[in-house]
Amino acid sequence: MGTSVLSLRIDHDLLERLRHHAAKRGTSVQDYVVRTLVRDDFDQRFQAAVKETEKFYDLS
Repeated sequence: MGTSVLSLRIDHDLLERLRHHAAKRGTSVQDYVVRTLVRDDFDQRFQAAVKETEKFYDLS
């Protein structure tokens, strides 16, 4: 799997908050943002799988 570049324009206050969160975890802002996006994507896919399972077993 390859990588691509995504460029974002964000305000100064948000960047400072991201730097603070990343520093607490001992990581770069880039790694912090990527991990956050991956975690959010996993959470969404997991919730969709749970809903499909409930629908399949008629548990909803």
